[in-house]
Amino acid sequence: MAMLLGRKVGITQVYDEAGDLLGVTVIEAGPCAVLQVKTTESDGYRAVQMGFDDVKPTRAKRPELGHSAKAATTPKGFVKEMRLEGDAESEYKAGDCITVSVFSEAKNVDVIGTSKGKGYAGVMKLHNFGGFPDSHGTERKHRAPGSIASFATDRGHSGKLKKGKRMAGRMGHERVTTKNHKVVSIDEDKNLIVVKGPVPGPAGSYVIVRSSQKV
Repeated sequence: MAMLLGRKVGITQVYDEAGDLLGVTVIEAGPCAVLQVKTTESDGYRAVQMGFDDVKPTRAKRPELGHSAKAATTPKGFVKEMRLEGDAESEYKAGDCITVSVFSEAKNVDVIGTSKGKGYAGVMKLHNFGGFPDSHGTERKHRAPGSIASFATDRGHSGKLKKGKRMAGRMGHERVTTKNHKVVSIDEDKNLIVVKGPVPGPAGSYVIVRSSQKV
């Protein structure tokens, strides 16, 4: 499985071979520096740790400076690991550079990002509740959640809330994975990959691009 760290550039439109207009997302994927190669003997599991987006050394902590120095690179603002499967030796070594060319043969990719934060939201916006009727007898409670307790716990009769009750709260700013984006084009010179459809997060946010696991 190929994986790369990147940044969402934005959305635009392109024409496909049939002349249809497609909504696409442009992602700056890589280049990523390999910071560490973890093995079963030293770390208990096998993985490749990679970093994206250079950070000024003056804005990095000393452990980060020392960790990146071992790989002969600069501190990174976005660091993640890619688990390795099987017993074969990793093809990457600390200090290697991974570019968007790893997706040159890919037809579909998954994109992982953090969705836009919507702030505090009520039950109608957050959970798509229908609300109260707009008729006589309902006064200033059209968007209220209704009853929330009243003998509703799993442990018997009490006034406590049932676990998992849908109520008002924070909306968005969650890890979201969108799957099977068609790869429209790749620009290796500019480290760009163009995928069909929207991906989570605002423009400029960090994302993880990986080869699709379920096509």
